[in-house]
Amino acid sequence: MNEADALGIVHSAIWTILVAAGPAVAAAMLIGILVALFQALTQIQEVTLTFVPKIVAVLVVAAVTGSFMGAQIMAFTEEIYGRIASGF
Repeated sequence: MNEADALGIVHSAIWTILVAAGPAVAAAMLIGILVALFQALTQIQEVTLTFVPKIVAVLVVAAVTGSFMGAQIMAFTEEIYGRIASGF
């Protein structure tokens, strides 16, 4: 294993993390922006108001895209196991 192999594995791992976590993070960001806009328009400054909608949105998105996230992680795992089996 040389530096190029190690950098390829790290690149693949980071890309897998970004793709797998992307939908949940995007949903949390969208809900956060909408709640912040709602708070700014109504001048309600309740701190706990931001957490519940974000948690619900992330759980719903994780339930809907769970198979996609699992497939991405499984593909990365198979790639790594294949490289281990072939000696990199």
